[in-house]
Amino acid sequence: MELNFKIIVLILSVLFTGLTAGLCFTWSNAVTPGIGRLDDMSYLKAFQSMNRVIINFQFMIVFMGPTILLFLNAYLFRSNSTVFWLFLVAAILFFIGIGLVTVFGNVPLNEILDASNLETLSKIELQELRNKFEQPWNHWHTLRVLSSLTSFVFLIYGILYSK
Repeated sequence: MELNFKIIVLILSVLFTGLTAGLCFTWSNAVTPGIGRLDDMSYLKAFQSMNRVIINFQFMIVFMGPTILLFLNAYLFRSNSTVFWLFLVAAILFFIGIGLVTVFGNVPLNEILDASNLETLSKIELQELRNKFEQPWNHWHTLRVLSSLTSFVFLIYGILYSK
């Protein structure tokens, strides 16, 4: 029974960490550069709309699930010291780089944008809001990309090393 649980946790960890890394990578390589070409109002409306749509049950399970699953993996593989440390590093990177960066970096910026009634803002106010939002949001997101991809690599390496 323990082996089955262990495998299920490992599979879900790989799946959710990989999906999150892929989402972050794609977002930074297609979504933000694409909408970055839009005028201020269109950019802010697009980002506001995406932020509102992305918060759903499926997204939250996949995006935040590894913060628990990866630590659980480390615990379940504690009998193999090297694999334990690889999984623990993956867990810490994900927790800090996705969990904490999202909560303390991206979410506060998203909340500022979400609270803005864009239709009532002047062109100058729209430009100021975009300047306040875009570069800092992209900075925080770059940290999420790097940490999620690195976490995924440590997870895969741990799996390969456990053979």
